[in-house]
Amino acid sequence: MGASGSKARGLWPFASTAGGGGPEAAGSEQSLVRSRARAVPPFVFTRRGSMFYDEDGDLAHEFYEETIVTKNGQKRAKLRRVHKNLIPQGIVKLDPPRIHVDFPVILYEV
Repeated sequence: MGASGSKARGLWPFASTAGGGGPEAAGSEQSLVRSRARAVPPFVFTRRGSMFYDEDGDLAHEFYEETIVTKNGQKRAKLRRVHKNLIPQGIVKLDPPRIHVDFPVILYEV
């Protein structure tokens, strides 16, 4: 899934809305903005699909077509990758949901 961390600057999406006892909660404007922000769930329910549909409706990561090449009087079959007329899969629902990459949690197993 690659680098899917949030690229937003400044506002931490998983900050508590209770307004903890940190130095920024002492009355600065940022703490007031954060306390009004809606709570973001730590789960990811959808992702962008990495596969494509071709003209026939087949779904795959890559598509190849067989071409016949004549070299020195001999016919050889070669596979050529198809780049045209491919439709991205779109948004895919995750089952079960995943934990967001930026969520500050430590997973521990005994």
